[in-house]
Amino acid sequence: MATIRATVGQAVVRFLAAQHSERDGVRRRLVPGVWAILGHGNVAGLGQALAELGPALDLPTYRPQNEQAMVHAAAAYAKHANRLATFACTASIGPGSANMLTAAAGATINRLPVLLLPSDIFASRRPDPVLQQLEHPLEHDVSVNDAFRPVSRFFARVDRPEQLLAVLPAAMRVLTDPAETGAVTISLPEDVQAEAWEWPEELFAPRVWLVPRPVPEPEAVAAAARLLRSARRPLIVAGGGVIYSEATAALAAFAGRHDVPVACTQAGKGALRWDHPCDVGPVGANGGSAANALAADADVVLAVGTRLSDFTTASMTAFQRPGVRFVGLNVTAADAHKLGALPLVADARRGLEALSEALADWRALKDYGVEVNSLKDAWRAEVDRLRADGPPVAGAGTDDAPARPGGESMVSQAQVIGIVNDVFGGSATVVNAAGSMPGDLLKLWRPEDPKAYHVEYGFSCMGYEIPAGIGVKLAEPDRDVVVLIGDGSYLMMSSEVVTAVAEGLTLTIVVVDNHGFQSIHGLQRSVGSPSFANELRRRDPGTGRLDGPVVDVDYAAHAAAMGATAVEAHSAKELEAALRGAKGAEGVTVVVVRVHPERRVGAYGSWWDVPVAEVSGQAGVRAARAAYEEGRLRAVEHRVPPPVEDET
Repeated sequence: MATIRATVGQAVVRFLAAQHSERDGVRRRLVPGVWAILGHGNVAGLGQALAELGPALDLPTYRPQNEQAMVHAAAAYAKHANRLATFACTASIGPGSANMLTAAAGATINRLPVLLLPSDIFASRRPDPVLQQLEHPLEHDVSVNDAFRPVSRFFARVDRPEQLLAVLPAAMRVLTDPAETGAVTISLPEDVQAEAWEWPEELFAPRVWLVPRPVPEPEAVAAAARLLRSARRPLIVAGGGVIYSEATAALAAFAGRHDVPVACTQAGKGALRWDHPCDVGPVGANGGSAANALAADADVVLAVGTRLSDFTTASMTAFQRPGVRFVGLNVTAADAHKLGALPLVADARRGLEALSEALADWRALKDYGVEVNSLKDAWRAEVDRLRADGPPVAGAGTDDAPARPGGESMVSQAQVIGIVNDVFGGSATVVNAAGSMPGDLLKLWRPEDPKAYHVEYGFSCMGYEIPAGIGVKLAEPDRDVVVLIGDGSYLMMSSEVVTAVAEGLTLTIVVVDNHGFQSIHGLQRSVGSPSFANELRRRDPGTGRLDGPVVDVDYAAHAAAMGATAVEAHSAKELEAALRGAKGAEGVTVVVVRVHPERRVGAYGSWWDVPVAEVSGQAGVRAARAAYEEGRLRAVEHRVPPPVEDET
């Protein structure tokens, strides 16, 4: 057998460069590049291999400023590539690798493939303890990297070179499995990375991993069709699986053929164009008036490619009709069975096509369609109003909502979203993750294709936004990408502006300055607590509390110092002008706009379970607890329903 003598680091690089994914006959590189921050744990192992072999193998290396950021960028790339490609990420031992944990959890929660190559302590134990080693009194082989186990879909530590022969293919299998994917972690001890071995040439031969499209069981399709035919008020809830499986055309065809309204989740927004006749907007805790009204009285819900998270179900209060039934079409069996659903375990596209064929000429009732159109038109008019005028100031004049300079004339976050959407159009990708903005974007952004909306809301990780913008831009260089980010998130991970500048990317970043963590500030007061530790304020020497004057940060000067073109906008008109300038410019443009923190978009009949202190000396908390107890009564316990009977 022919062999190649190479180090473990060199073997990993050679192997990754030869891997491809394929779906529907389309083949692409599975790992088109590597993100790396080098330290003593990997500079002589994977770092040396990437420097020597990367250019010849067309496997470029990208250097971020933060290890968490590079995993965010890899996850965002995978999301934009419909989970058919991702990046590898390598870091040094100790804090370098531990910095990847947060983003690894986010990738797994969002079912996005990322390949993590954290460095580890010496397998030989010759240097012991090595610099940055975690010492455990009872387990000599435990390291910081063991923390990756619960947040990874696959974990292996390679203590001997030959273990790679089994580990690498197993890792690729998980990366390309639509039901099992997430963070894949291969822990590489510092000394093992540099060890040489005789590798069989076959390990480095090009390999194609077929990404499957599982088909549904015919009996399950027939049962689901019987249930839908019995429906008088059917509703489709479209999740991220519709987009990842490239089933958007199948969804549009299904909804149009059978006259069933379609509501979307955060991950599923864009599955239909915002102006599609069957699109009724978002559902759940961040939903709109139309979808929430239809969900409340739906009798059969077809959940496609959604994991039915807390926000989608509005903490189990969204679907109120007694006896409501669910059909779960999902490639992941656990998700297909949620809420006692009749499960269709299958690829979203294959499942929708099979179910539509089984339904034949069945359509929802015409009277129901009239109601759907009325609700939809009213919701779209409300979105028009919010985008144009913004919501009023909430709680104006109270101690917890002090008057702001500019008052009602200060632009609202809703107006910012509308202006950005209008200037960049419905095919630009908007990127966001945390704060109140995901809810506002879900309601107000108007996407015209499946990749025009990129919001990470499974983990809602502050700091995701700018690295994710880089990942999206690397996945699709010719698309306009706009990162919308609050000032709190910007302060957490603004360093990646430097990465975007270094890579020569064209990226627009809109920083919404509202003086701190205003989303949680609003939530805090909604549960009866007074303002505390959420706004960006100086410590008052008299009270000892963080309730002094607002800390004014010059975000534009900060962005300019990192190499970006920076512009401040003080009105809607100035914001529009700044964005039009950014749209036609090359490089990174940061637009800073100050918004009124109390002009909040409403909840539209939804509820979210946020427990309130059961005992408190504060009157506001006691009142909020009473309201909470009342709201909790709306939650519906969905038990396993009886079998679906034949419609006859």
